[in-house]
Amino acid sequence: MPKVAVVTTGGTIASTRNGQGVSRPVVAGSDLLGSTRAGTEIRVVDVMSKDSSSMTFADMDRVRDTVTSELSDPDLDAVVVLHGTDTMEETAFLVDLHHADPRPVVFTGAQRTFDHPESDARANLTDAIAAGTNPALRGAGVLIAFGGALHRASGTRKADTTSLDAFRSVHPTGDLLPQRPDPLSWHPISGTRVDIVAAYPGADRVQIDACLAAGARGLVLDGLGSGNANPAIVEAVRDCTSAGIPVVVTTRVPHGPTSATYGGGGGGHDLISAGALFSTDLRAGQARILLAALLADPEHTDLDKEFDRRSRIDPAPRIS
Repeated sequence: MPKVAVVTTGGTIASTRNGQGVSRPVVAGSDLLGSTRAGTEIRVVDVMSKDSSSMTFADMDRVRDTVTSELSDPDLDAVVVLHGTDTMEETAFLVDLHHADPRPVVFTGAQRTFDHPESDARANLTDAIAAGTNPALRGAGVLIAFGGALHRASGTRKADTTSLDAFRSVHPTGDLLPQRPDPLSWHPISGTRVDIVAAYPGADRVQIDACLAAGARGLVLDGLGSGNANPAIVEAVRDCTSAGIPVVVTTRVPHGPTSATYGGGGGGHDLISAGALFSTDLRAGQARILLAALLADPEHTDLDKEFDRRSRIDPAPRIS
């Protein structure tokens, strides 16, 4: 009989609604499992009960530590993590960056609360357990099972606020075996401040200066188009990089890679000239996690090389 650890953190999948229609995560892990126990030995590990919008780097470190601890059991086949959808992509990616074990870790959650008459909680949990115990997915790393689809954590983001298939991948996966870079050595990211700054028409350097004053060790610029801004932002980025504060450029556009091809004083080419790094496929949330993980590790000094390698998501071969 397969053996799976189910790590609970809260989220909509563990929530019920009160008389005013307000959802709160109050359902214990043992109550969530129900009939999904059939044919699988389940060990429930209740870690926290939070809306994922309230997750901090310290919380994400804790989830990662719990996954690693559970995988110390040699008889375990997989770990399933129940997580809110708002920040699932960040926590799953953090775990994936440091996941060296061939056994899969599968994140899932729900768009509808546990007590909703048409909740997707049970179906997503069943799919996640099935993925974790699928021998073909050994070595696949960290996955997100949601809405009947299976995504690798890297390059996946929440793309719809209400749809039951809320997540989208850089490259659609289905039953695909991810190609993954070597895992990073583990260093907690708690205490490593990395902020996200938005580019928009008429943006100035106020946000960037405020982040630096607050102690940011790195910044992610959520750029326009293929990774563009304006001359005022370029100048602020140059000041950051001159002071040893790395700036990673991504884009607010949902699909497509970044490209440092535009000039004109505020384009991607100008940002590169100012010392910025480009995140090819990762959007702002996961780019922030990667930058924090690299900054937390004193051995990683070549950030440009690491971002080029880890933010470029190649299509994965189909499982034979």
